[in-house]
Order: sequence, then C-alpha cells, then structure tokens
Amino acid sequence: MFDYKLLSALAAVIEQAGFERAAQVLGLSQSAVSQRIKLLEARIGQPVLVRATPPSPTDIGRRLLNHVQQVRLLERDLLSQVPALDEEGLPERLRIALNADSLATWWVSAVGDFCAEHHLLLDLVVEDQDVGLKRMRAGEVAACLCGSERPVAGARSQLLGAMRYRALASPAFVSRYFPGGVDAASLARAPALVYGPDDFLQHRYLASLGSEGSFEYHLCPSSEGFIRMTEAGLGWGLVPQLQVHEQLQRGTLVELLDGQVIDVPLYWHHWRNGGQLLTRLTEHLARKAGQWLVPLT
Repeated sequence: MFDYKLLSALAAVIEQAGFERAAQVLGLSQSAVSQRIKLLEARIGQPVLVRATPPSPTDIGRRLLNHVQQVRLLERDLLSQVPALDEEGLPERLRIALNADSLATWWVSAVGDFCAEHHLLLDLVVEDQDVGLKRMRAGEVAACLCGSERPVAGARSQLLGAMRYRALASPAFVSRYFPGGVDAASLARAPALVYGPDDFLQHRYLASLGSEGSFEYHLCPSSEGFIRMTEAGLGWGLVPQLQVHEQLQRGTLVELLDGQVIDVPLYWHHWRNGGQLLTRLTEHLARKAGQWLVPLT
C-alpha cells in the first residue's frame, strides 16, 4: 500500500519548486520533507527526484505524481458525497496549466461563474501553448490548456476552438521599417517580438509567407507587456485578436497584412479518472469557450 504522506511530500516538492516552500505548505521542517522523500525512494528502490534547481521528477516520480493528482480529485468526490469526512471544510483547488494569452483574454470570463458556484480555487501555471502539456506529463497539474492534440497516457483531450492572432505594429514602426510596403522579406528584416524561447508562432507566420530564415526579435514573457512593447514601436508581433480591439480602434496598432491571420488551436487535457469536479469543468468549458474562440478550420 502507498503511504500518502510520502507521496504528498513528493507532490509538494515538485509543485512548490523546492524543499523549502514544500515544507512551508505541508507545515513541516525542511529536513522532515527531505526524510519523507528519502523514505519513499528507499521503499521503491530508486530515485523519485532529480536534485536540481528546481527539482524535477524521474520517470517513476512522474508516475507517482500522476497517481497523486488523480487520487486527490477522487477524494474530492468522496468528500462531496460524505461531508462528515471533510473535517477542515476547505474549498476545492485545481492546479491547471494554461497559456498566458488565454489567461490575459478569455479564460477568466469563461470560468468565473463556475469557480463561484463550486467554491473552486485555481492554482494556475502559465506555459506557452506549445509546451504546457509537459506539466501534465510530469504529474504537476490536473488539467492543461495547450496547443497539443495528443493526450498523455491516462488523459483525454478536447478541442475548445482556436485563438486568432494578427500581425500588428505601431504606425511609427510601420513608417520606419516598411516605407515600401509589407511583405515576407521586409518582415524578416524588421525586429519582431516573441513571447519566449518556446514560442515559435512568429517563425510559423513568416514561414507561411515564404520566409524560412532567421530574424531578430525581442523576448517578452508577458502578454500585457507584449502589447505595450508593440504599441511602443519596439517590434512587430502576432497578437491575440481578443486582446487588441481598443488599440485597433484608436489606431495605436495597425494590421500589417490584411486578412493574413494565424489560428492557434487550444485543446483541453484532463485525466480520465479525474472525478466529477474536473468532468463538470470540462463540460462547462466546452459550452463556454465558443464565445471567445473561433472554430478551427
């Protein structure tokens, strides 16, 4: 049988990115958390953690984390059916990975009423839409919103729709870098904005125009900062259509190539045995997301 105190220590170390914060969350000393991890490793006969900064799970550690996530969700179902078991009466909490642009645009409107109705607290982990699934694969989150269709083992994926992106820049930037008009060659010569090292949206956009080479770009890991840098004329960027209605109306941002958009699919991944709360949230998102996302063509 599993000792869930040991598994909870493993989950806390990964979720809190270290032993010190894990100890604070669990109400233990750092040495006590370390001892629990060592005992878990002794019982299964192999390491569950890679001791790095931050710590990461080994292959067996990932399997144990996935198990912990699903047990937590099933326990919530049991507590809802047998309230007397819930001695602390704490609200539900879900740890979810999602992309920054969804968080900055439609996500809050989509889940706000659900969280209020179900007394649900969210623990959000922000990742680029192309890499968010790694958090679920590592057992760190119960669900994930990302651009990957194929689910990890033991999970399901559901297409919610697509976020539409437009290539935008400030009028001053257009005058400076595109005096003869905008095309693939001139875009590749002008500085761009990229969210982070895992963001290849601008690369794909240029490739769709026939430009496969390298280009200069700023890195800006903030959706709001990305818009501000674009308005300030530091570079051109692919921006969520949902996020820039006012800027386009005011003329502080202009579209570089009319009608040349790129749609990024968003898939909702969740554990098959994730319990009723996760099932209800999935059904809720499937109903609501179409208000903001476009159909994938």
